Amino acid sequence: MAAQREQFAQKLSEILMSQQVISAQEATDLQKAFAESSHDAFVEFLLDEDLVEREYLLRALSQYHQVPFFDVNGYFFDHQLVKDFPKDLLLRHGAIPLEIDQNMLIVVTCEPDNQQLVPELNKYAPYDIQLMVGIRRDIEDAIKEFYDKSIQEYTDVDDEVELEEEEEDDLNRIEHEEDLEG
Repeated sequence: MAAQREQFAQKLSEILMSQQVISAQEATDLQKAFAESSHDAFVEFLLDEDLVEREYLLRALSQYHQVPFFDVNGYFFDHQLVKDFPKDLLLRHGAIPLEIDQNMLIVVTCEPDNQQLVPELNKYAPYDIQLMVGIRRDIEDAIKEFYDKSIQEYTDVDDEVELEEEEEDDLNRIEHEEDLEG
């Protein structure tokens, strides 16, 4: 596992250097500093320290994983498609379904090389699956926002129904009182 981590930091640094996003010295420094760090910690550091712009990082991740990239920031996901998958599954794998194109489910994930992801997704969707790479925290934020918003929408709808029922009851009571007085 440590060899994979070291390889990731080294290769991603080299890709960023070849794209002239970082200098050779920065690449060397990053490789040393993140030799034992997780994939996500390295990506987060690059973003948090403004060392690499999101688009360049996504391009480098795409080149590293050999899959297309997708920036989930600001994207409106298909409610029905996302709710076909359990929230905990999506968060655990840092994955979110993007769309269905013919018989192909396109999924954005931070771990396109995760061997467990496709079989787990196939339990909920009988499609061929094409993976794209994205940034974990963006994917997790989208999942949480989607599920939290969905819960809030249902709560809002329930509140509206209760309010309408109360208003209708009030109108019926007033009409009934008017009938008694008249």
